[in-house]
Amino acid sequence: MKKLLGIVVLGLLWINTSYAVNLPKDVASGSKFKKSLTGSYYKKYGMQVVDKKDGHPVRAGKKSIRFEVRAGDCGKDKDGGWNDCDKDRERHELSGKYRVSKGERWYAWSIYLPSDFINVHPTSTMLAQFHQERKHVIWMFKNKRGGYWLENYVPKYTVENIKILTKEQMLGKWNDILVNVNWSHKDDGFFKVWANDKLVYDFKGKTKSKGVKTYFKFGIYRSWISKWHERVKYSSEEKYAKYKGKEIPTQIVYFDEVRAGKKKQDVIKNLK
Repeated sequence: MKKLLGIVVLGLLWINTSYAVNLPKDVASGSKFKKSLTGSYYKKYGMQVVDKKDGHPVRAGKKSIRFEVRAGDCGKDKDGGWNDCDKDRERHELSGKYRVSKGERWYAWSIYLPSDFINVHPTSTMLAQFHQERKHVIWMFKNKRGGYWLENYVPKYTVENIKILTKEQMLGKWNDILVNVNWSHKDDGFFKVWANDKLVYDFKGKTKSKGVKTYFKFGIYRSWISKWHERVKYSSEEKYAKYKGKEIPTQIVYFDEVRAGKKKQDVIKNLK
């Protein structure tokens, strides 16, 4: 009986840790990460640490993180509380274990969209987000209608929708994103964003909900897949015509220099 109990306990420990991802310091620091949801649905191509010597784009050092999402890449929580497959969503995404309840923090990441990256608007494609434990997302970085957009979703609905990079700036190039935030449910909060050393957003006010911790997520997370199929089915535009009767296109995105810390220098020290 004791032997059986030991096997069960070890099995539970394996389940709780098997979806953790050990990212090398070459690509990330300041937080450990785990696969979103249970991670059990992840395909081998979904998230990979890749090397410059193999022809992959790298922002600094020798490695970067490659995400790929194909039609049908969806999963669910282990407790059955959330199911991407039932909710018209797909993703390969990592969730940070660095949780912050209040105070000033710095975050940085570099993002690269291949030159042949296909925008699937009106499907919503998130390429980074700040979330809250057991509560709604608060800040979203999206591809939207091309380029890179920031949405302020702190009150649980979008109050601002800002384009911080154009499509031309995104495709086939590395872009460095820097965020300085004071996490607060009061009006003393702030959320500042730089893109390639240029201040592109400066918000003052509530940056989170009361009594919850925030964390960073990144990768590819696309929702409302059916909207893409509706657009393709009913649109007369040539750019959609070639996709009629086909699955939603595959998307590939690279990330590098994913950092979190209490000081600016903690997150940008490798960028030149």
